[in-house]
Formats: sequence, structure tokens, C-alpha cells
Amino acid sequence: MAAKSSKTAIDIGISEKDRKEIARGLSALLADSYSLYLMTHNFHWNVKGPMFNTLHTMFMAQYTEQWAALDLIAERIRALGEPAPGTYKEFAKLSSIDEVQGTPKAMEMVRLLVKAQEATAKTARKLFPVVNKANDQPTADLLTQRQDVHEKTAWMLRSLLEE
Repeated sequence: MAAKSSKTAIDIGISEKDRKEIARGLSALLADSYSLYLMTHNFHWNVKGPMFNTLHTMFMAQYTEQWAALDLIAERIRALGEPAPGTYKEFAKLSSIDEVQGTPKAMEMVRLLVKAQEATAKTARKLFPVVNKANDQPTADLLTQRQDVHEKTAWMLRSLLEE
């Protein structure tokens, strides 16, 4: 008698090759999203200066939204049948966002967050060709939502840098 496989085949209309490729792209998005979350939370804790209250409150709203998004991205990776990265080492390897050294001044924090928001939006955008080719609407929907949030947040942060 043949041994039973403990792994049940995934048959959702997306090939294994495409699922793996999409999961790799989502893993990079998860890494960027986690790096952005951590940066934003760090800045929330450490911001000071005349715009303290405004930035402290804004950063809290941003990191709270980002925290919720992490779960959505990781769960989509899992739904595609792949493990989600979940360690600092994995995130550092996959992320396009550099870790911030020291404690920047308030407006430098805003500049760094603009750059990180835009980087995360670009990571999401890069995945669309394979998602579209695989006809993966749930991932396309997730990517569209994340791009909208990151592009809008980058715009709002950029507005603070205007003279």
C-alpha cells in the first residue's frame, strides 16, 4: 500500500510555478512592508520638535494601518501554498528599504518615510505582470489596495516637506 502524502495538492487555477513566483514577489512586499512598519513605529516613538504632536499622531495612524496589512500579505502567501517569511534576517535579505541608523530629525524622518512608502509601492507594482499573466485576481486586488495606500501616504508626507 502506498504511503499517503501529508501535503494536499493545491488546485486553484494557478500553476505551481506561477504560485511560487507570485509568493516570491509577495515575500518581497511583506519584507518592505515590515521594514516600513518598523521604521514608522520607530519614528513615532522618537520624533521631537515643533511638529511633534502632528507627526506622532500621523505616524501612529500609519503604522497601525501597516500592521494590519502585514497579515493580509502573509496570508495571501500562505493561500498560494508557500511559507511566509517571518524573521528579521529574511526581511533584511528581501527588503529594498535600508535600515535607518540613529535618530533623524523630524523632517528627515518624513523624507525617509516618503522614500520607503514609494519603494513599497514600486515593489507591489513590479509583481503585476506575473499576477496578471496567472489571472490571480485576489493578489491583484491586494496589490492595488497596497499601492493606493502607499502612494497616498507618500503624497501626504511629501506635502509636509513643502515650504
